[in-house]
Amino acid sequence: MKSALRKPAFTFLKTEEIRPEGWLLNQLKIQAAGLSGNLDKFWRDIKDSKWIGGSADGWERVPYWLDGFIPLAWLLDDEDMKARANKYINYILDHQQPDGWLCPVSDSNRSTYDMWAYFLILKVLVVYHDATGDQRIENAVRKALIALDRHIDNNTLFGWGQMRWFECLIPLLWLYDRTGEEWLINLASKIHSQGFDWQSFFKIWPYRKPDPKGRWSQMSHVVNNAMMLKSGALLWRFTGSQDDLQSAENMVSLLDEYHGMVTGVFSGDECLNGKSPIQGTELCAVAEYMYSLEHLLSITGCSAWGDRLEKITFNALPATFSPDMWTHQYDQQVNQIECSYQENPVFGTNGGYSNTFGLEPNFGCCTANLNQAWPKFAHSTFMRSDDGLVAAVYAPCTVNTKIKDANVSVTLETGYPFRDTLKFKVVTDREVDFALHLRIPEWACDAVIELDDSSISPQKGAFYKLSRRWSGETVFTLRLPMKPQLVQRPNDLYAVTRGPLVYSLAIGERWVRINEDVPGHEFPHCDYEIYPTTPWNYGFYLSKTDPESGLVFEEHPIGDCPFSPEGAPVSVRVPGRKVDWSKEGNSAAPFPAMSWIADETETLKLIPYGCTNLRLTELPWIKY
Repeated sequence: MKSALRKPAFTFLKTEEIRPEGWLLNQLKIQAAGLSGNLDKFWRDIKDSKWIGGSADGWERVPYWLDGFIPLAWLLDDEDMKARANKYINYILDHQQPDGWLCPVSDSNRSTYDMWAYFLILKVLVVYHDATGDQRIENAVRKALIALDRHIDNNTLFGWGQMRWFECLIPLLWLYDRTGEEWLINLASKIHSQGFDWQSFFKIWPYRKPDPKGRWSQMSHVVNNAMMLKSGALLWRFTGSQDDLQSAENMVSLLDEYHGMVTGVFSGDECLNGKSPIQGTELCAVAEYMYSLEHLLSITGCSAWGDRLEKITFNALPATFSPDMWTHQYDQQVNQIECSYQENPVFGTNGGYSNTFGLEPNFGCCTANLNQAWPKFAHSTFMRSDDGLVAAVYAPCTVNTKIKDANVSVTLETGYPFRDTLKFKVVTDREVDFALHLRIPEWACDAVIELDDSSISPQKGAFYKLSRRWSGETVFTLRLPMKPQLVQRPNDLYAVTRGPLVYSLAIGERWVRINEDVPGHEFPHCDYEIYPTTPWNYGFYLSKTDPESGLVFEEHPIGDCPFSPEGAPVSVRVPGRKVDWSKEGNSAAPFPAMSWIADETETLKLIPYGCTNLRLTELPWIKY
């Protein structure tokens, strides 16, 4: 490795420089009022963790929770949440060992401690410093990395730490960027050498088909795969190798081809499991895929990673929670007609409760890790470039920062992704030259920027550089026309997409509470099964030559809870007919038999995938 680190294309702003607005602010408030904002009050693995002197989990769960709770607290400027976060960080810092060791494990047991949690708590400290500027953090991270350097001399990485080695590059790079200490380069080399070689693995990749049911592997584990996508880009900062920088492109291409879902994620319940719409994707994988994309977008400056980040954020992420974010699934399904205990699960290795909604269905990792996704997305809306600012992903927010000693405020007022219009207001306290880079999605044909009584037609699939001398207040509009598409999926199934949103048949719901006698699962953090109350066995009845003429989109108000069946801000009416479609256990069959098709045409209502709890997303196309 060379010691001169390469600069990322964009860098993240400080948490204090970004303020969510509109529906994004409401979504963060919903999260704070739900599980995320309350786990430390009742969930033993957080409330009584070894990380704060208790007897419960002393590995990944507190770091997972803090990794999202901290940015959530500071983005909302919530003093109570900040105080609770401070309590955990203060205890962890106060109990750092003299040699720098950070995790709650005795000296005699260090050799058997999986270092994944060590990497994770270092990331948390960096997140905390970004939010607070706490001057204790730099020295704590340095001491902890020195201890890590000594530890792996005789205790090479294993297990989760070996598979997720690259996560440690994030705090390591943070410290090097601040101090330039050369020993950190050597440590990065050691960690890389002891870690699993994902890039070589994907050159001769054995997971083009799902493994037999019940076979579990770290190499096909869905969360590991979601995490590792950023590994090459992080490594590029040390090596300068284009193979490292571009490695994610081949990896994502293969994952899409053999396991990709219409929502932008890939299947994994718990391991990679093909493209069937009834196979699941773990919530942790959704959150970690988003985090990988945020780093890929920052380091490479490639706009396509922003497109993918939005697709996952607006579809797969909200669909795996109840609208109030008090419950969540372990696995979500693209075609999800019932969420109930499965005696013989369709999932590859996960258990029968995996698609029920609850406190910790199947396993508690997602309960802790769900917290990072929305806050880190909000934090990634704008980034900094060498010549100004970058509108990286779109959601309503305001940025307040300094550029060339000028105070600059950029406000994005928008109903996107439910609307196609984005209104920007730039305010400066003096004349200043800088560029504002606007991401134009690949799907946005005929995008238009309206500025100073003129229209600009930017290239799609790239960043448009709006460079000018800004003075006072400047208002302009970006319009991203959303053209509907029928996307072909395996087994002659189709899905409706429009802009960044995927649409699903809304299915009536009956929620039934379960596990009422299980301690810790009291209301509102309790468990539910969901049963359908309306038919779901439909196909699209559309013209082959002009299918889009049969899709009628309607806009509805964007309320306080847009990601809900009742609050969906947009819907589409489409003609359909019932078809012969059986169930397999508690799930729809992977595809319908089509041996019977009703003569009567009905008008189906589709809403955004992220607004659904039950859904049918991939339907057959019944041609005229």
